[in-house]
Amino acid sequence: MSDTPGVVAVVAGHGRFADGLISAVEQITGRGAAFVAVSNTGLAPAELEKRVDLALDQSGARVVFTDLPAGSCTMATRRLQRVRNDVVLVTGANVCVLMEFLFSAEAAMAASVGGVADVAALANAAAEKARQTLVVTGG
Repeated sequence: MSDTPGVVAVVAGHGRFADGLISAVEQITGRGAAFVAVSNTGLAPAELEKRVDLALDQSGARVVFTDLPAGSCTMATRRLQRVRNDVVLVTGANVCVLMEFLFSAEAAMAASVGGVADVAALANAAAEKARQTLVVTGG
């Protein structure tokens, strides 16, 4: 296995949301290239759906992380899921969930035969671990 993983997921959101998350992952881990950014800026719903679909096709990723549960990127991905039943969607993305998914995916790919991993299970596990990082203090 290479020291540099391939693309593991698409990150989509409003404005430069995806670029920002990926930049943070790059700064922390040096592995920002494992994600592809998609922005909804200036795109109609059909164009956004095509952009997400193209990002998935070009990268080979099967997971899309989005910012808002009912945002345009999420809705575009949900429409794609109607015809692409292998696509996994995770909403409410943050740096923690991306890093957890990245490291889990790398470990699973290294351990699995032919690089096949259950990305839905990995995404669920990453989301659960990221939920545990949401902490409120003071008050």
